[in-house]
Amino acid sequence: MIPNYCAESAPPGEKDLFAALASNTGTDDWIVLHSLGIARHVRQVEGEADFVVIVPNHGVLVIEVKSHQSVAVLADGRWRLGNGAPIARGPVRQADEAMHSLREYLVKNHVDLRGVPIICAAWFTHTRARSQIPSSPEWLDWQILDSVDLERGAASAILRTLRDGMAHLDSVLHVFHRDVGPDKGQAERIASALRPRFEFARTFGDRRRSRESELIRFIDEQYLALDAMADNRAVLFTGPAGTGKTLLACEAVRRESLQGRAGRLMCFNAFLGRQLRDSFTEIDGVTAGTFHSQLLEIAGLKAAPTNAGPDFWDGELIDIAIEVMLEWEDDARADFIVIDEIQDLARPAVLDVVDLLLRGGLARGRMLLFGDFDRQAIYESGDNRPLLRERVGDLTTFALKVNCRNLPRIAHATETFNVFPGYQGYRRQDDGIAPTFVRFDRGADQSVKLASAIKSLRDEGYELSEIAVLSTRRADSVAANSTDTWLRQILVPADGRTRQAGKVIYSTIHAFKGLEASAVVLTDLDRDLAAPFEALLYIGITRATDRLVALIETSTMRSLLGGAS
Repeated sequence: MIPNYCAESAPPGEKDLFAALASNTGTDDWIVLHSLGIARHVRQVEGEADFVVIVPNHGVLVIEVKSHQSVAVLADGRWRLGNGAPIARGPVRQADEAMHSLREYLVKNHVDLRGVPIICAAWFTHTRARSQIPSSPEWLDWQILDSVDLERGAASAILRTLRDGMAHLDSVLHVFHRDVGPDKGQAERIASALRPRFEFARTFGDRRRSRESELIRFIDEQYLALDAMADNRAVLFTGPAGTGKTLLACEAVRRESLQGRAGRLMCFNAFLGRQLRDSFTEIDGVTAGTFHSQLLEIAGLKAAPTNAGPDFWDGELIDIAIEVMLEWEDDARADFIVIDEIQDLARPAVLDVVDLLLRGGLARGRMLLFGDFDRQAIYESGDNRPLLRERVGDLTTFALKVNCRNLPRIAHATETFNVFPGYQGYRRQDDGIAPTFVRFDRGADQSVKLASAIKSLRDEGYELSEIAVLSTRRADSVAANSTDTWLRQILVPADGRTRQAGKVIYSTIHAFKGLEASAVVLTDLDRDLAAPFEALLYIGITRATDRLVALIETSTMRSLLGGAS
């Protein structure tokens, strides 16, 4: 179920159908989208599909739910639902319009729907509507579901409706005589297009399927954050690691795009930038990637000079891009700009660029900023929130405080080592497995301990491609230098692309900031050889969603634990 909750304000019929589907054990491979907003509705300014049920090898069912205790179709064709006034657009028509709106959106976004029957129906959860509603040329009998269907089993009623709907379409179009989709890949692409999944570390294995669904849902606080800030022109969302800032940034871009606006999504980290770019390649009007990669494009440069340093990235490149943008017409500027990792980009020169990129500039343009100024500003930029408030007119701040990424015991490790960010709660249920901390002597080879950690995670059921080895060091990390034969076979440097089966990625903690992995092994944790150590330790710990192993130098461990041996 996406999202995994039903709002208290939802009608009782939606709550009942939600509960029936959520509790069914035979629908593990189904994807159910609930309360799906439709910004580009075929009839209205905007609309909503109560449920979109994506069933592999059966089709897609769009459901309009009605909770009324009585239903009638009047002689003039209008509907009377409960004690309400008669309406001309009946529930089946509403479902049909929502279905066509969603289908048009999927086609526009190049989602392959060949062989996928898309059906609509109205579900009257509190009446025996199938026996009460007369037949009509305006709808087909199988498009009506009722309280009996809910009592006897929502899943079987949906399968029946998809079967009957496919048969009807096939009798007209003659297209479903072969295998019926969607297959698993199509189902995920449909769901991702309709309600995007911006969790970049994919999971493997049936035993963690529930965790994957958990990680990709928008949580209550995140919905409320965007909804609460919808009427504010410029908003700064702040929060510690794991509170969903990147997820929210991506959803904000999607919402802006659905309103017909063109804009930019920017970040600082190169790996994160590559994944953001890949996620938005098929979304018209959205440019996504790192701030500096977008500047290269604006400046007309295919690549940076060899061994380019700060003088190029923070000086020459910005100057060239500004000269180009000064010549732009207003329609070349973005309708909105969303910036993730703003703590690493909040500098005067960067804001000068954004001022020119954005229609209306910093004073009047639409801006959404996401960052962690307290713990993740590791590039000596300091806390530049005063600068943002000075430069960005009417900047509103919203604090995110609930962790939705890490299992609680992993997040609590930040408290153990006194790098606690101050979470006010956790969305995920703890599984009782504590992080593992392994000591090593300074100067000793950590290869044996690293290999043991990876094998232990593999034996627990984690695929190698679910594991990331992160270090405070770069070229001289244990992962980059180990001579262990097995480690050399499985370790590959991270590049931000899809992970290879049978391979464990390794990276610096710096480069992995903004990303996550199901299982993380931290290495080379030595306070005397890494700075800012506490910030790097905090970032490293919070990259792990489910399992954490940390290799820590002995004296560093003692100091982290307050002198305990």
